[in-house]
Amino acid sequence: MSGSNLFGEIRRFARTSGAVGGIAARVAGARVFGIKTDKAAHAEDLKLILGGLKGPLMKVAQFLSTVPDALPAEYAAELAQLQANAPAMGWNFVRRRMGSELGPDWRSKFTSFNQEASAAASLGQVHRATLPDGTDVACKLQYPDMPSTVEADLRQLKLAMAVYHRMDSAIQHDEIYKELRERLREELDYLREAAQMRLYGLMLRDQPGVHIPVPRPAFSTHRLLTMTWLDGRPLMQRLAEDPPQEERNRIAEALFRAWYVPFYRFGVIHGDPHLGNYQVRPDGSVNLLDFGAIRVFDASFVSGVIALFEAVRDNDDDKAHHAYETWGFTDLSRDKMDVLNMWARFLYEPLTQDRVRRIQETDDPTFGRDVAERVHAGLKRTGGVKPPREFVLMDRSAIGLGGVFLRLKAELNWSRLFQELIADFNEAALAERQAAALAEAGVPAAG
Repeated sequence: MSGSNLFGEIRRFARTSGAVGGIAARVAGARVFGIKTDKAAHAEDLKLILGGLKGPLMKVAQFLSTVPDALPAEYAAELAQLQANAPAMGWNFVRRRMGSELGPDWRSKFTSFNQEASAAASLGQVHRATLPDGTDVACKLQYPDMPSTVEADLRQLKLAMAVYHRMDSAIQHDEIYKELRERLREELDYLREAAQMRLYGLMLRDQPGVHIPVPRPAFSTHRLLTMTWLDGRPLMQRLAEDPPQEERNRIAEALFRAWYVPFYRFGVIHGDPHLGNYQVRPDGSVNLLDFGAIRVFDASFVSGVIALFEAVRDNDDDKAHHAYETWGFTDLSRDKMDVLNMWARFLYEPLTQDRVRRIQETDDPTFGRDVAERVHAGLKRTGGVKPPREFVLMDRSAIGLGGVFLRLKAELNWSRLFQELIADFNEAALAERQAAALAEAGVPAAG
């Protein structure tokens, strides 16, 4: 690490650690000494502190908010509202950054390049441009010094998780942290993301309801990703117009296939079903965006996910125990497994009923949180659990996508969609398809 990057990391850490540590100390005082404290106010403080940063801690908070009570409810509620929208880089700054990526004559590589950013995210911002061949493209340019920013955020995250673990040991965060650390570091490499974008293009090429941008390697670097521009509208914007049920269902089915065709046929999951990562087209098809947070699983893990579904469907505790072990859970007592099964039933219930239904049939908006709280209390009572690394993005995808289906008020036969995907499941065949697709797309091995 260069001296300037190191000092940047230290400055960034200093900006947040004192404030976050102070909030954590006050909450710890409430837990240990009975001191009255306003956790909701502290959570708001924490959101304000972190919301001014350009780093990925907002994305981490969204990940953690889907793991049952990995964060206090008040913190999760506030942090989940953080939008990954950092202040845009000015045009003079963009010109210098583009020059450092494509050379001083970079403007000659485009027939047009919009000076105003079209979108801003946690790691960079997007500009619309046109290539000499007439192709409209999106140029995602990474903010400066992001490696040091990510490392500072990761240290801050580790501190926050350690403090919370001392307050409440129901969830052991060791493997969760390792997984988030690896995925966030991977997101810094835009050439890796370009390969993962190609991978999704291959895996979903037979799905007409899903559109994937195509990367343009000649105009991309490790910190600049140029891809074809896709026209679409934000989902929430369309929902505000109260579209008909048929359109809601088309969008939901397209999203279901976008996430689960890659998982059940190739062992790959898109780990960030954030509302900003897809757009809706007039025909109800969707554009899938942002391929930085991708997880590749062993075929045996996918088999374990299917086995857990079968265990929930058949009330088979022995099969459930085997499935959890396949996922990577260890030291599972019968009582602890009963608690985990509460969460599994919550996730799998729509897949066990062969009928058209909403993803959640209760209108209680706190239902999922209530289930999570019961799971948390049960894990605490039975000695806590150490979720395996593989659990993080899989759970994030299931909960995040389920939340989107709730907003859509989609009514589908989820069971039939699922059964269609697993009907011919075979571990060896999946492993073969996965290896071929990864090689063709040029996806590098995980770090």
